[in-house]
Order: sequence, then C-alpha cells, then structure tokens
Amino acid sequence: MIACSCDVCRSDDSRDQRLRSSVMIEHNGQVVVVDSGPDFRQQMLNVDAARLDALLFTHEHKDHIAGMDDVRAFNFQSGKPMEVYASVRVQKALEREYHYVFHDEGYPGVPRVNMNTIHQGEAFKVADMDVLPVNVWHHKLPVMAFRFADFSYVTDANAIDDPEKEMLRDSKILVLNALRKEAHVSHFTLDEAIALGKELNAAEVYLTHISHQLGKHADVSLQLPPDVYLAYDGLQIEMPVA
Repeated sequence: MIACSCDVCRSDDSRDQRLRSSVMIEHNGQVVVVDSGPDFRQQMLNVDAARLDALLFTHEHKDHIAGMDDVRAFNFQSGKPMEVYASVRVQKALEREYHYVFHDEGYPGVPRVNMNTIHQGEAFKVADMDVLPVNVWHHKLPVMAFRFADFSYVTDANAIDDPEKEMLRDSKILVLNALRKEAHVSHFTLDEAIALGKELNAAEVYLTHISHQLGKHADVSLQLPPDVYLAYDGLQIEMPVA
C-alpha cells in the first residue's frame, strides 16, 4: 500500500509483496490470463511469458483492466489480434478506457484485439478448455467468476446466489478473494471465504486479492484450516484438466 509503514507493507517476506490479482492458466501449450491489471506488464515479465492466447475479464474496475494496452507485445510476437473475452458491459467499459484501440483509424502500434462476448452460465471454449462463466456479486456489481474444469477462480465478490454456487461446487481447486478479517462492503472476509470453500466442498481453497489489513502471510497461514492456503505472487499449481 502506497505511503503505508505497517508490518505487512514493510515485510521482507516476498509473499507479502503483492501485485494486483490475476491468474495465468497454461494448458496444452496455450496460455490464458484472467484480468490484466496495472501490474500486467511486470507480471508477464516476472514469469518470462513468451505467448498469450487469450485474455479474460472478470469486471471493469481499473485494478483488473488497466494493463490491457500491453497485449501489443503479444500482437508483435504472434502477428495476430489478442482474443479478449468479456461481457457486453465490460466491453463497453474497455471501449471507453481504450478508445484508441477500437477507433484508431489505422494508427500503427496500438493493441489489436478481437472481442468475444460471454454470458453468465453459457460455457465457451478457449485454449482447448471449456470455460463456464459464473455470476458473483461485488456489492451490487455483477462480476464473472470462471470455472475451468475442476479449477474455479472467484475474485472481487462478497456474495454468490445459490444457483451459481452449484456451478462452483466440488471444485478440486477453488480460488476465492479474502480481503481482510473485518467486514467489507464488496469482498469476502477471511472467515467468509473459508466458510464458502467448505460449503462448496472444494478439495483445496486458495485465498487471493488479499490486502495488507489481513496480516503477514506467515502469521495468517498458521490460522488456516487444513486445505486452505494463502496464495502469493508466483505461486504455481499443477493439476490434471479433464
């Protein structure tokens, strides 16, 4: 956190040094990223990313879309537009934010994207994977969670309706946001995320979108039940995909 001198922000544990939330999924040699926030460029450099086949957006908040301009590097590498998947509402926000991408009139060097519309509950295929978009609530804003086979990713949410919970049930790996311990208007707390993971019968739960208010990684990890873990920048998880 900018201008903060708390123990977490001054920690020398690399797991406490967090960039904005995102996830990269690699399958059969293809690469998909969910959300490109302000740190997207640095995150891709950190993992030495050589390709990107698709970019999925959960919602339009700046900390999830502010890095889309940097897909131009992958345009140069592949010679193709980037396949971008988003709801109609998010596409409109992207067009407002990146007007030069959608109305460049041939200006050289701007990112090239091919927009694909997704709808809650309607599965689509990307990188040879079936993806199910699931609606969750970020206070009053609808956000897309995504289920890739037995891997489910839920960021920026504090409520999920019962029918959508069923779409996430029995995930082998469930990623949930857990902002802090105290109540928050638009994010799950630590206890709420733990309880939801148990309710959905997830085999393993990884907590993300963590603020400095949660506490140090090492300290909080000691308080977690079995099969619940704090995610951290650079974490890699391997699992079979049906």
